[in-house]
Amino acid sequence: MGGLLNWTDLAPYFIYDPTKPMLFNSMVFLVWFMAFYAGYLLLKKQTNWRLIYTLGFSLFFYYKSSGIYFVLLIISTLIDFTLGHFIHNAPNQRARRGYLILSLIANLGLLAYFKYTNFLLGSLNSIVGSNFSMQSIFLPVGISFFTFQTLSYSIDVYRGKLEPLTEGVKDWRSFFARLLDFSFFVSFFPQLVAGPIVRAADFIPQIRKPLQLSEADLGRALLLICGGLFKKAVISDYISINYVDRVFENPALYSGFENLMASYGYAIQIYCDFSGYSDMAIGLALIMGLRLPENFRFPYQSDTIRDFWRRWHISLSSWLRDYLYISLGGNRKGGFRTYLNLMLTMLLGGLWHGASWVFVIWGGLHGMALAVDRAMDQAGSWWKNTALRAGVVFLIVQLLAQIGFWIASQGETLEPEMLQALTQTNLQILGTWVLLLLVALGLDQLMNYIGFKLTRIGQHTFSVILVFHFVTLCWIFFRSGALNNPLGPWETTTAVLGQILTSFHGELAAEVFQNYSTVFYLIGLGFVLHFIPTAWREWWEKTFIASPWPVKGLILAFVIWLVTQTASADVVPFIYFQF
Repeated sequence: MGGLLNWTDLAPYFIYDPTKPMLFNSMVFLVWFMAFYAGYLLLKKQTNWRLIYTLGFSLFFYYKSSGIYFVLLIISTLIDFTLGHFIHNAPNQRARRGYLILSLIANLGLLAYFKYTNFLLGSLNSIVGSNFSMQSIFLPVGISFFTFQTLSYSIDVYRGKLEPLTEGVKDWRSFFARLLDFSFFVSFFPQLVAGPIVRAADFIPQIRKPLQLSEADLGRALLLICGGLFKKAVISDYISINYVDRVFENPALYSGFENLMASYGYAIQIYCDFSGYSDMAIGLALIMGLRLPENFRFPYQSDTIRDFWRRWHISLSSWLRDYLYISLGGNRKGGFRTYLNLMLTMLLGGLWHGASWVFVIWGGLHGMALAVDRAMDQAGSWWKNTALRAGVVFLIVQLLAQIGFWIASQGETLEPEMLQALTQTNLQILGTWVLLLLVALGLDQLMNYIGFKLTRIGQHTFSVILVFHFVTLCWIFFRSGALNNPLGPWETTTAVLGQILTSFHGELAAEVFQNYSTVFYLIGLGFVLHFIPTAWREWWEKTFIASPWPVKGLILAFVIWLVTQTASADVVPFIYFQF
């Protein structure tokens, strides 16, 4: 048998390799999932065994993603399952609050140690001149997601919105059944490491329902998996490896035009990467008879910042709203507190994404934009114009940038000639978007004058353009905080922005497009797919679902073939795995 079976070749399928975590877009996952799904279907009428079987595979999946740290997932599950019981059955409000605080300390303490220890020590070192570090700390994949998920359970029980699963337990058998349900909810592998973040009240009631898989659901699931795989492995990975990563790793080697194109490329890369993961997670769950919430709704079509956050990473933005913004007081304590709460929520949301000041700045910019947009929306009917609101947000950003230039020049870190060049470019950008605003408003007036019913075309288009550019500007800070970047986060950010503002060289456009033609075709394809009219998208979904299964199979085979043709030597991790 030893000659027939090579255990060395099989080892990657069973042993955790920190350089090759198991990902949805890897062959290792495909093999394991096909084997798992065969067993899942065999157990479809045996609920308890199906749940135990899936829980075991979920823990194995997390082991293949983070090694021994799958123990943290088990510990987090047991802590919140237990504390949920004590919160609900506490004798008084003080005790209930005490148990909730224990849940907060356990979950946030776990997150703080693994994710923020070195960030806090680095900040301390810069203040007092010390040299403390703990370089051996490993960041478990998806720890931010499953800690938020278990924490939401404790908070919902505390608020009385949810009964703990331990309620009504009569014996050891029912106790273990409820613990199994909660463990399944926390560790369900499709959304475990990168979301969508699910709520216990939405997900747990589905777990023990009879497994029903309609042909329409299976067709939609396959479409989601194909689409997600195409967005991630074909569009996102290719433009990342062949262009975006190269530019962000050494911005000074590239012109401002190339840096700007890399920023646009990253905007579509992160969308295709993360929404592709979410699509695959939702599709995998759907073929298992379970429904996960929508996580992306074509966010770059937004005409306000608030609309963007209703469309981008919906499960996180709604989590921050329900468990952080509302806990801070929401909009119940007057205008100033509302804007302050928005800012604090987004600052902490930025810090959730990564242990670096560039993530805090990213969150702060979005918090400022949300506060300004909300204030103007409530200021009067004239400010309902989304184009004006987006323009004011962009104006504030430019003023902040100009203040930053001036401070840098006073500190002698910026030469007078460079300050003049930056100021001139800043004014040119301001003049460009003011001109576009006038054209947009004039277009709307012309439409009204000649009797067209399609009003507000100009202002909506202009708003979408400005909001997209604001988001893309913020993405530069976000991308600069990526793990394993050769330059420091702030160095990367200033280098990219500096090249765009002072060394643009637009005359190189034709040469750049020629040298990176495939990259730019894929970037363009990503944006085209993003802005396809809803009616066209719905037609394609209905057509795909109604098509014969051999046709669906051929489409899946074609997508897999495309993935193999464009794939790099190593499987590229999902961007949000670092969170």
